[in-house]
Amino acid sequence: MLSLGTILYVALLLINAMAVLSEDRFLARIGWSSAQAQSMNPGFGQPYAQPYDQAAYPGAQDVGLKGRLINLISAVRTLMRIPLIGLNLVIIVYELILGG
Repeated sequence: MLSLGTILYVALLLINAMAVLSEDRFLARIGWSSAQAQSMNPGFGQPYAQPYDQAAYPGAQDVGLKGRLINLISAVRTLMRIPLIGLNLVIIVYELILGG
């Protein structure tokens, strides 16, 4: 049966999975490095040909789904590192005490 606790466990496991991905060993090998996401054309995977002045067109360019996923993984790895330690400890203590 699907309950709120099950949904929270699944969300925590997915966030943990994103947090432990190694950019050097895994993500760069399959082409999902964060340095690569900023320089690739979202439609064809080719570097941008920019004949115009970037200062005249401020704002974010369309990075596509792959670029957004790379940025999401990078943000989770950066911002959620310390909170995940606390959340994992709370879940472990909860499971040990209540045996859920």
